[in-house]
Amino acid sequence: MPVTTHAGVLVETDDEGYLRAPEQWTAAMAPDIARGEGIPELTEGQWQIVKLVRAQYEERGEGPSVQALSKASGVPIKELYRLFPKGPAKVAAKIAGIPKPRGRI
Repeated sequence: MPVTTHAGVLVETDDEGYLRAPEQWTAAMAPDIARGEGIPELTEGQWQIVKLVRAQYEERGEGPSVQALSKASGVPIKELYRLFPKGPAKVAAKIAGIPKPRGRI
């Protein structure tokens, strides 16, 4: 299992960089993870989505699809892709420290 450091904390990840133990995640890790995804600094809009993704995971045990994320946040899908060009559901999940979304993302 790969191991990496985010915000000074050693964490185990899968081969794609998703945290193996989401409970280890802290908000301080988010900027480090975002930089690894090509996002130099998280904007207020990106933070809004990351917090929503995290909250939905804690409530339901899984992250939302892009469509569900758009509906829950009120942010159009096109804007979600502007905020997270490599894939809103996948990248926001990684930054939020939750598992990679499964199925239709």
